[in-house]
Amino acid sequence: MPSGSYPAADLDQRSNKRASGVLGDPGTPSLTPLLPLFIPVQQLLFESATGLSLFTSEFTEEIGKSAKSVQDSVDDISKFGKMVKLVSFVPFTDAAHALEVANDVSEGVVHEFLQGLLELNLGKKAGVVLGVEERGLASSIKGTLGIECDASDRTLEVLRGIRLHQEKLLAGLESGDTKRSQLGLGHAYSRAKVKFNVNRSDNMIIQAIALLDQLDKDVNTFAMRVREWYGWHFPELVRIVPDNYQYAKVCHLIGDKAQITDEIVGPLTELLDNNETLARNIVDAARASMGTDISEVDHLNIKNFATRVIHLYDYRKSLQTYLSEKMSVVAPNLAALIGDTVGARLISHAGSLTNLSKYPASTVQILGAEKALFRALKTKGNTPKYGLIYHSTFIGRAQAKNKGRISRFLANKASIASRVDCFSDFPSTKIGEALRDQVEERLAFYDTGSNPTKNADVMKKALEAAKAEAAEHGGADAMDVDEAPAKEDKKEKKKKRKSEAAAEVVEGEESPKKKKSKKSKDEGDKLSKEEKKALKKAKKEAKASKA
Repeated sequence: MPSGSYPAADLDQRSNKRASGVLGDPGTPSLTPLLPLFIPVQQLLFESATGLSLFTSEFTEEIGKSAKSVQDSVDDISKFGKMVKLVSFVPFTDAAHALEVANDVSEGVVHEFLQGLLELNLGKKAGVVLGVEERGLASSIKGTLGIECDASDRTLEVLRGIRLHQEKLLAGLESGDTKRSQLGLGHAYSRAKVKFNVNRSDNMIIQAIALLDQLDKDVNTFAMRVREWYGWHFPELVRIVPDNYQYAKVCHLIGDKAQITDEIVGPLTELLDNNETLARNIVDAARASMGTDISEVDHLNIKNFATRVIHLYDYRKSLQTYLSEKMSVVAPNLAALIGDTVGARLISHAGSLTNLSKYPASTVQILGAEKALFRALKTKGNTPKYGLIYHSTFIGRAQAKNKGRISRFLANKASIASRVDCFSDFPSTKIGEALRDQVEERLAFYDTGSNPTKNADVMKKALEAAKAEAAEHGGADAMDVDEAPAKEDKKEKKKKRKSEAAAEVVEGEESPKKKKSKKSKDEGDKLSKEEKKALKKAKKEAKASKA
C-alpha cells in the first residue's frame, strides 16, 4: 500500500481520533484538504430535460460536501471535468416522452426507457453502486434490477456539478437547448400536476359553490339590515312584503313615505309581479304609517345600501346560472341526478371530481357529516344516515322511516354518476336521468309497493341512448360498450340447447342417458317382469321405426 493511503475503515477511525485529539502524530500527513475518503459510487444516473445519461467517476476519494475544496472543485469545470466521464447519453424522442419519464421518476417508478439504459450499460455487474437523486427511484431500481443505489448528500453534490455543467459534459447539446427543454418540460409537468383541463375545470365549480354559500350568508345579513334600518321609517312594510329581494326594491323605489302618491302604484305593481292589490296596500299603509321621520341624508344612505343589496341578489342569480352551466359540462350526470348545488357541494367537499369518483357509496352517503360520525363512534352511538345529500329533494320527500334507506340508495347512484362523469370523454345526461328515474321508482316502491324496473334493463337503455347521443355529436368512441355480455350469450346458448333437446323428446327420440337417482332406482325395482318386458319391446319398436 503506498505511503499516505489507508483503508476506508482505518481512515474513519483515524479521522475521528484526530478530531477528538487522541491521534496526534505530527508525522502523519493531513487528510482533510485532499478529498480524504473512498467513494463507493462508480456510476451516476443523471436525469435532465433533454434525456437520460450515465457518468462514471474517475477518482477514488469520497466527495465531502462540507469541505470547501470539494465545493470549489465542483464549481470549477476544469477540475470537475476530470472527476466524471460520460458513459452514455440517450435523448428523449419528444416532449411527451420526456413528460412520461419525468412523471415516473417523480413517483419512484422505473420507466422502460430508463430500464433499457441501465440494462444496456450496467447489466448484471457485481459490486456496482449507482448514484441517483430520487430516493424512491433508488429503491425501485434495486428491487427491479438488483443494482445497489446511493442517494446520499455526497452523491447529490456530484450530481449538482453535473447539472451545473451539463451543456459542456453532454455531447451534442448546443447553447440554450437545456434551458428551452427545461422550460417546456416544467410547464407540461406543472400542468399535469394541477390537472389543468379547460373542459373539466372542477376547480371552478369548487370556487363558485364556495362563493355562492358566502353570498347567501351576506345577502341575508344585508337584507335584514335594510329591513331594520328602513323599518324605523316604514315599519308596516315588513309585514306586507316578506320577500327580501322585493323589499329592497320597494325600499329603493319609495324612499320617503311622506312623498308617496298614486302615481307610484304602476311601478310598484311591476316590482311585485303585477300584483296591483299589494301595491295599493303599500300606498295605503304608507299614508297611515306610524314610523318616524328621517332626514334626507338618512334616506340617501338607506337607498344606496338597498341598491347594493339588489346588485348582490342579481349577482347571486348570475352566479347560480354560471354554476349550472359548469356542472352541465363537468358533471352532467351528477347534476341531473342530485341537482347542481348539492352536486357541486359534494365535489367541493371531496376536493375534486376525481376524488369523489374514488369514494365508495358509504362515504358519499355521510360526506359532510364527519363530526357527527366520529362523535358517534367515540360515544358508541348511532352513526349519521346522511350528510350533504340530505339537501336533496329525494330525502325530503321520503317518509321518516325510509329516509335512511333512500339516502343509501341515492348515495349509490351518486357514486355511479360521478364515476361516469369523471371517466367518460363525452358529456351526456342520459345515465344521470336514468339514475334519477330509478330513485323515483324506489320512492314509489317504499310508498306504494310497486316493483321497480330491473337495474340491468335501465342501464342497458341508458347506455344505448348515451351512445346514440355521442354518435350524433361525433363522439361514438366515447361510449364503447359491449352489445351483449359473454354471460348472456352463454345463457342463451344453454336455453337453446335445452329447447332442442325437449323437442327431440317430444318427437319420440331417445333422450340422452342421465344418472338414475336412488328414488327412480327403487321405483324400477318395484316393476314386475311383464312390465319390464313390455318396456323393452316398446323401445325396440321405437328404434325400428326410426331406422
